[in-house]
Amino acid sequence: MIRMLLRVLGHEYARPVRRTVALMTATAVVEGLSYALLVPVLRELFGSTPEDARPWLIAFGTAVAAYAVLRYVSDMSGFRAGTTLLRGMYHRLGDHLARLPLGWYGGGRVGEVAVLASRGVLQAMSVIVHLLAPLVSACVTPLTIVGVMLAFDWRMGLAAAVAVPVVALIQTRTGRSMAAADADRVERDHEAAGRVIEYLQAQPVLRAGGRTSERFEALDGSLRGLQRASRRSTLSALPGILGLSLTVQAMFTVLLALGADLVLGGKAGAAEILTILVLAARCADPLLSLSELGGRLRGARTELTGLDAVLRAEPLPEPSEPALPEHHGLEFASVTFRHGDRTVVDGLSLTVPEGRRLAVVGPSGAGKSTLLQLLARFYDVDAGAVRVGGVDVREVDTETLMSRIAIVFQDVHLFDGTIEENVRLGRPGAGEAEVRAAAAAARLDEVVGRLPGGWDAKVGERGALLSGGERQRVSIARALLKDAPIVLLDEVTSALDPVNEAAVHEGIERLMAGRTVVMVAHRLRTVRRADRIAFLDGGRIVEEGGHDELLRRGGRYADFWDLSLAPAAGE
Repeated sequence: MIRMLLRVLGHEYARPVRRTVALMTATAVVEGLSYALLVPVLRELFGSTPEDARPWLIAFGTAVAAYAVLRYVSDMSGFRAGTTLLRGMYHRLGDHLARLPLGWYGGGRVGEVAVLASRGVLQAMSVIVHLLAPLVSACVTPLTIVGVMLAFDWRMGLAAAVAVPVVALIQTRTGRSMAAADADRVERDHEAAGRVIEYLQAQPVLRAGGRTSERFEALDGSLRGLQRASRRSTLSALPGILGLSLTVQAMFTVLLALGADLVLGGKAGAAEILTILVLAARCADPLLSLSELGGRLRGARTELTGLDAVLRAEPLPEPSEPALPEHHGLEFASVTFRHGDRTVVDGLSLTVPEGRRLAVVGPSGAGKSTLLQLLARFYDVDAGAVRVGGVDVREVDTETLMSRIAIVFQDVHLFDGTIEENVRLGRPGAGEAEVRAAAAAARLDEVVGRLPGGWDAKVGERGALLSGGERQRVSIARALLKDAPIVLLDEVTSALDPVNEAAVHEGIERLMAGRTVVMVAHRLRTVRRADRIAFLDGGRIVEEGGHDELLRRGGRYADFWDLSLAPAAGE
């Protein structure tokens, strides 16, 4: 368990964890030895001269005081280590998730990561704070007491020692029998979390479909599955709990019978046997707590396993000797990219000279947005190369590459903060005048002027308090503030009303001025000013050329252009 914890956290945290474990072990041993002093105390109290118990009582009090100090120190060490590990775990997990390719996030992993990043991390890190000390105490204190019993009466000690392998065997068997049930429960938990997120995000669709009073079958099914898995997990723990309880009770019964026989046979004193039985009774509580601790530890181990799996996912490799782009031109050289079994980009070659604008058009699913993602190295190509400034993007470190690229997506993500905070994401160190200038260029100042609170107005989660056009203006202002030499635009006006579209177009024109631009658009009117247009279909370039040239050819682009000009049906 500790080895897995250190593997998940990183071995730089090994020293505080080992120090905490050593302190907790020493505390448990001192606790067991303090109980051992009860033997001479009770022996003297029940003897002919009870006053002789005074030195032993002082020793017992000293041992208890030492235990209290050690317990305080070890508990504080556990809390400090736990908070340090929690902070380190969040940082490591966040840094790692930021380096994973976007394709990793498919297949329901959003719900899984949401659970791991919240409850999972807390449960895993609670091992150090809340579980490690009771576990060490439950294991080490009884073993110390058994050693003391062996020292005072080998027969009673040997009888108690027989229970040790039995308890260990029960715990091992219980853990193995529950492993499958626990894994199934965690899988169902993650699935249910994903369904809850889906249900919340699907509210507009469900309500538009008149299903506000219906149950969401997919969510209900996942919750029923979670309920069944939780019931199986609970039932599979019962044999271990009952077995452990019966073993502890049987051990105490055997010790009681053996002690009575030794006393009645004159082979041991009553006070001494009584004290040993008190020690044996003291073993019962920590041993019985092993069932609860074992269940909580298995839960924490399951979360650790999930975290370990996420952290073992291969990020995009960073170059050992990073190269610097020599200019701001772009190139796709015989690029092939597959997503699962599907070839999204197939042997594509394309160049964009520095300071020029390329528009990529084509039907849905043609691979247009994938080109932008490959340029930003959200994925690595399967064959060929994507170059920025004559250098393969795989040879440029991520920070350098992203500092040269500004991206404006159709689906704008804003964080739950103020408008200014979201704009400043483009360049956190920018001055107030620079932020205001970028906002004015994107016509975001119009939005700020009519919002209560102005620049301090909250945008809500994912920018929910702003309209689509307003969110897009924030995104453009963010890109303008970044002032990167390469701009990637992905369907930035496809879902805007005419007023917002005009405002966004004005901001986009200012953003593109003097920069290398690759834009993806469905509305072909937005690509007329491009220096070159590439028509993509099936991951390949079908046509390439200027707007007027492609219209004269009368090919696929011309057909798309005619369709875009055709009046809507019924007008």
